[in-house]
Amino acid sequence: MTNWISGFFKINLQAQLQAGAEGVILGGTLGEASVITTAEKELLVQTAIENAGGKPVILNIAEGSTRVALEQVKLAEQWGAQGLMLLPPMRYKSDHRETVHYFQTIANSTALPIMLYNNPVDYKTEITIAMFEELQNTSNISAVKESTRDVTNVTRMRNAFGDRFSILCGVDTLAMEELLLGADGWVAGLVCAFPVETVRLYNLVKEGRLEDARKLYRWFMPLLELDIHPKLVQYIKLAEAETGIGSEFVRAPRLRLEGVEREQILNIIREGIRQRDELNIG
Repeated sequence: MTNWISGFFKINLQAQLQAGAEGVILGGTLGEASVITTAEKELLVQTAIENAGGKPVILNIAEGSTRVALEQVKLAEQWGAQGLMLLPPMRYKSDHRETVHYFQTIANSTALPIMLYNNPVDYKTEITIAMFEELQNTSNISAVKESTRDVTNVTRMRNAFGDRFSILCGVDTLAMEELLLGADGWVAGLVCAFPVETVRLYNLVKEGRLEDARKLYRWFMPLLELDIHPKLVQYIKLAEAETGIGSEFVRAPRLRLEGVEREQILNIIREGIRQRDELNIG
């Protein structure tokens, strides 16, 4: 693991920062966080902090036990993380009261700012407007990764809370739509393989250069769709390998792609790269 961190992790991290990414989130739940050890997670956090040039390093907390989540928060503080991304309890689908209590318990245990991750499609528990009503007085719950797949939720959050919560799009294939509706930022997936293009799309939308943004977004969409498949880790890592800033290596039970599936995904990636270079996109 140490060799891997000193190699592709640093290369990829530098590519993100050089492209203009404003922060780093580690330990994504749909990624490989569940198959790395605590010692490896510590090394990732500390390496990121050492190489992030002062930009925030945020650790994801996704646990089935409140006790274990609280332990992870303390470790994040000890390691020097500047913020947390927090999911509802894993495995058990908590109800309204339990979900709010869980978030409040975690938030009250730390001074670190917290971004809640609202992804009922993959994790079954939706953080509803009514839950946010109860959570708005918990001052360090300051943002939400919006992954409900319902773009109107951006408007509902703004109508209910104004600017109380920062809203970050969490679904690559809805990024332009949610940014246009007022999302503050984007927690991106394909940024791991295409950081320059991701940051450029974000900037174009924020600058109101919508025709240029549409052109870039239309090119990007077949690649962004790799992020909404159960094998997103394998797909994105293959894209990282093709762009020279990562490796196909995955940990079991995931396996590297092979056969027809691998060729199909490679064709999408390579066609995207070909079109990018031909059209001078990015």
